[in-house]
Amino acid sequence: MTGRTAAGGRPPAAARLTARQAIAAVADSYNETALYAGPTAPGAPPSRGIPGEAEEPDGPLGWLGYDASRARARARTGEDESVITALASIGGTEVVLIAFEFGYLGGSLGERTGDRLEAAYAQARARGLPVVSLIATGGSRMQEGMRALSQLQRVAGQSALNRAAGLPQIAVVRDPTTGGGWATLGAGADVILGLPGAQIGFAGSRVRPGDADPYAYSAEGQFAAGQLDAVVPPDRLRATLRRWLRLLTVPREPAAVPEAAPPPYALGVRDLPESGWDAVVRARAAGRPRAEAYLRAYFDDREEISGDRCGGVDTGMRCGFGRRDGRTIAFAAQCGTATRPAGFRTAARLVRLADRLGIPVLTLVDTPGAANDAAAERAGAGAAIADTFAALASARAPVTSLLIGEGGSGGALALAAPGRLWATPDSYFSVIAPELAAAILKRDPRQIRQTAGQLRIRPQDLLELGVIRGIVPPGRPTPSRP
Repeated sequence: MTGRTAAGGRPPAAARLTARQAIAAVADSYNETALYAGPTAPGAPPSRGIPGEAEEPDGPLGWLGYDASRARARARTGEDESVITALASIGGTEVVLIAFEFGYLGGSLGERTGDRLEAAYAQARARGLPVVSLIATGGSRMQEGMRALSQLQRVAGQSALNRAAGLPQIAVVRDPTTGGGWATLGAGADVILGLPGAQIGFAGSRVRPGDADPYAYSAEGQFAAGQLDAVVPPDRLRATLRRWLRLLTVPREPAAVPEAAPPPYALGVRDLPESGWDAVVRARAAGRPRAEAYLRAYFDDREEISGDRCGGVDTGMRCGFGRRDGRTIAFAAQCGTATRPAGFRTAARLVRLADRLGIPVLTLVDTPGAANDAAAERAGAGAAIADTFAALASARAPVTSLLIGEGGSGGALALAAPGRLWATPDSYFSVIAPELAAAILKRDPRQIRQTAGQLRIRPQDLLELGVIRGIVPPGRPTPSRP
């Protein structure tokens, strides 16, 4: 059978698309039958879930009228199940594509749905392809009871196998995405994109509390709470997916360690500070180049992730993936503000994702320190910093760090790669801010400048102490020490 070519027309502006409209919105072409052709990965299911297979009358529970409901759903939608799975091309990248048809019993997950999803994940592993899910579902199928609910374990298990194989998973959450479909294919993806106005949440509209704030269950509300990476209008979805697939689909040899990212050139002053306090003043200067300037100069193009998946977003931490000299490099960049727990957790998420995909990481260090207010403590500042330390310490992919401004204590050190830290001439790194050091030592405020010198926080001091590998000048290759 020949492959099906996606229609060229633009899909409706509303978020509630049919499965095939959703496919047409993103895919250059797709072939449903090709997904089941050729060798199957070890442990993949047989052909259950393929059209035409016999099963029990009215399903595993003998739910009276279930067969009739499915017949009406087939007549209404033209589909024989709630998902379409296919091999597809998106911007020249081959993917395994999963699209939910909400018109078929609310896009619910039953046993045959689970069969198809398991086969799709297995084929993605066999072919070494990313999985892109276009989700619109109301959850598990009641007419199949616990046999339906248990499909979530199957899906989660398959997703974990693909994650271990280093294959990216991208979810597009459409309207609506609730229940187990959100809690597995949606929230479990590496990158989560939502359509504007889509209803998204574990609780569907008929089971949530009557006084619940509807914004919390919207794409925009979930993005604000750190659960989505972006809200993407339908007319930009195809281009956004193309960029993400280009960034995350990285050819590599098994067990090969990628080449480390080179540190950026310095964008600020060229000369080194004369005193410790001079270094502090330079790093705190309002006009000093910040993370955005470095990211813009370093990358040809980039996409960002957002949120810690625990309910928090820190706008002072920029994380994502970019292209430089034809290859992908991940980045986590502090923006000069006190880093909040959500920022540390987002950075740790970024490092672990890049490590799993075999992508080198660049971190830009620039913070007066970790946020130390009561809200930060309640949000688990210590645990978030500890997790970031652990993510960098355990990464197999190389991490390169550049100190571009303030290096305030442990909040800055958490983003600094052990043994691979460089510094710009307008930066400093200190065990504690000079003002706080003077206060702890009960010194006169007039001794702050002297204290800054004693702390030896200048870039040249850091190099002499062995804290950094080199000081990056503008426009020249980076000098380094073995």
